[in-house]
Amino acid sequence: MSPEAPTSCPHCSSHEKKPAAAVKEDLPPAAYICPMCADVRSDTPGACPHCGMALEKNPLARRNEPECCGDGGDEEVQDLWWRVRWSAAMAAPVVLLSMGMDLPVIRDIPHEASGWMQFVWASPVVFWVGWPLLQRFVASLRTLRFNMFTLIGLGVLAAWVYSTVALAVPQWLPHQAGHMVFYFESAAVITVLVLIGQLLELRARRATGSAIQALMSLAPKTAFRVREGVETETPLDEILVGDVLRIKPGAQIPVDGSVLEGSSTVDESMLTGESMPQEKAAGAAVTGGTVNGSGTFLMRAERVGADTLLSQIVEMTAKAQASRAPVQRLADRVSAWFVPAVVGVALLTFLLWWAFGPQPSFAFAVVNAVAVLIIACPCALGLATPMAVTVGLGRGAQLGVLIKNAETLERLQGIDIVMLDKTGTLTEGKPSVVEIFPLPGLSARDLLACAAAVEVPSEHPLGTAIVNAAKERGIPLATVADFQAIPGGGVLGNVGESEVFVGQESFLKKNGVLISPECQAQSQKMQAEGSTVVVVVLNEKPLGLIAIKDKIKESAPPAIAELHALGLKLQMITGDLQATAQRVAKDLDIDEVAAEVSPKEKLLQVYQARGKDRHVAFAGDGINDAPALAAADVGIAMGTGTGAAIQSASVTLVKGDLRALHQAFALSRATMKVIRQNLLFAFLYNGLGIPLAAGILYPLTGWLLNPMIASIAMSLSSVSVILNSLRLRQFK
Repeated sequence: MSPEAPTSCPHCSSHEKKPAAAVKEDLPPAAYICPMCADVRSDTPGACPHCGMALEKNPLARRNEPECCGDGGDEEVQDLWWRVRWSAAMAAPVVLLSMGMDLPVIRDIPHEASGWMQFVWASPVVFWVGWPLLQRFVASLRTLRFNMFTLIGLGVLAAWVYSTVALAVPQWLPHQAGHMVFYFESAAVITVLVLIGQLLELRARRATGSAIQALMSLAPKTAFRVREGVETETPLDEILVGDVLRIKPGAQIPVDGSVLEGSSTVDESMLTGESMPQEKAAGAAVTGGTVNGSGTFLMRAERVGADTLLSQIVEMTAKAQASRAPVQRLADRVSAWFVPAVVGVALLTFLLWWAFGPQPSFAFAVVNAVAVLIIACPCALGLATPMAVTVGLGRGAQLGVLIKNAETLERLQGIDIVMLDKTGTLTEGKPSVVEIFPLPGLSARDLLACAAAVEVPSEHPLGTAIVNAAKERGIPLATVADFQAIPGGGVLGNVGESEVFVGQESFLKKNGVLISPECQAQSQKMQAEGSTVVVVVLNEKPLGLIAIKDKIKESAPPAIAELHALGLKLQMITGDLQATAQRVAKDLDIDEVAAEVSPKEKLLQVYQARGKDRHVAFAGDGINDAPALAAADVGIAMGTGTGAAIQSASVTLVKGDLRALHQAFALSRATMKVIRQNLLFAFLYNGLGIPLAAGILYPLTGWLLNPMIASIAMSLSSVSVILNSLRLRQFK
């Protein structure tokens, strides 16, 4: 098994392979990957050449397999189950003959005859049923990549070879008092227990990818396409952008698009974490993978295939699960010398017992050396981090929290200050006009008409609010010429023969345009109420004020309280006026405020905080705040899960709900806690298990660790780490 690319079907026909170095980067992802070794990829199922673990299906590999090709994971489970049954059946007589010497009939069997019967039953267990274990043992020696199977192979073969020599040519061994001791039952039972452990581990490990599997299963296989009034069930991969699809009650929505006709409610919880179904009518956006309610509607396909939000979430989460957290480096460093060190300890154990142990000292030496080899399992150490990361990131994806890689997951738990953009993050991002204040001699309608005319070409949310207010009142909009957008100031244009400016009072002051004391007092009042105030100027003469307010999100107050409960400091950074920003910050109990700042100044704020040894997360819209997002320790995109937002930030909150921000931090802390528990367990297990297996308690208690008990402990160690990681699936 090597990371090579086949030129034909790798499952059911012959093929040629070319070296990995010759494989182009733009080829599709490999079908199988190793859960522990990030650089191992293969197009066929099998074992990892580095650690010997069974390869897993790669969620990033989108392949349409022919019916002749089976599921490598299922085949692996079935094969292991077959081997467990056969090995257990053949090992049972060996255990009975070895340990039932006081039982009727068995006690009458001569010792040598019993040995040969054990040999006959144990050998197929070791060399036939346990052949995959020996193959991985040989591969580890051939490649000099020592792993768990190196230790298992050495232990099992040492017990079998010693017993066979003691049975066939006892004169080759040092003289022992009494009957020769056989350990065929150890070799057979260890093989059975390792196979059982492999089966349990494989089944538990497959459960760690359940989040990705659940997301991938959301997309239906077919969709009902409507053309010229005819409805046809069509395979999903034949759906094109622009196709009209009928969505029936209870059906999964196949692709991203918008509602053309009809209405319904849609359950988006699997993608966004939002439990309440969302109302959908004509013009509303719908997302592939979500579930329609009791209504029916027609939709237009707008994003299909790999461009859908569901596909992007699956791809991003799978890539993140394959990444390595910095804490993994500790386990990597330990694993590099672990197996050679264990072999050295086993050899030292053998020599010490042979030289100083009681009779039969050679037999004691073999048994204790085998126990050391068997109990020392490096898999628990190697799985401690990747299993927790895989489950944690998958659970985050189910909750609508997309974390880009394992490093970000680890960084999140160290954040101490969160910087929040205001518009679209703390507020709904849909500002509306709440008050119009014209100066004497002008009506509110005329003031709004003047401002809206020059705001038509503007793309700023405040400009959109003014234009919408004019349209709602049925005000006709004049044509603007020579339009200019002034960053941080406002907009300027010619309406008829007049020059109209709409923008900030501070910009006017800098340019020598003053407003009346009455206007200033009214502006301060509006700002104190949390409104953003713009001044309308005609030919350098102020005409009045327009107050625009962006409603605070309903989720913001409880989310802010939850973030405070985590011990995080919160700072709001906005380009809005100081008074407006202070009002919003007061309403939400935000600790610090930086107002009237440009995108460049937002970036400076992030640098200043990091310069004070603060660990910064910046939450913005993922596009306008790109410099600050990139400069922060963790950039968090608040939005609707667009492709741009997903690609631009370390964390994306699909729903744009601040409560998901709390979930992101809490999930990070929970995952890192599980990782620390796993690593602690792995280190303690090996730190205590190896000395016990070596017989450190024998001088005091006369107690030795049976190699079969060591095998059980070894198998359970990996399973325990995986099961502990699986607890993250219940995170809420």
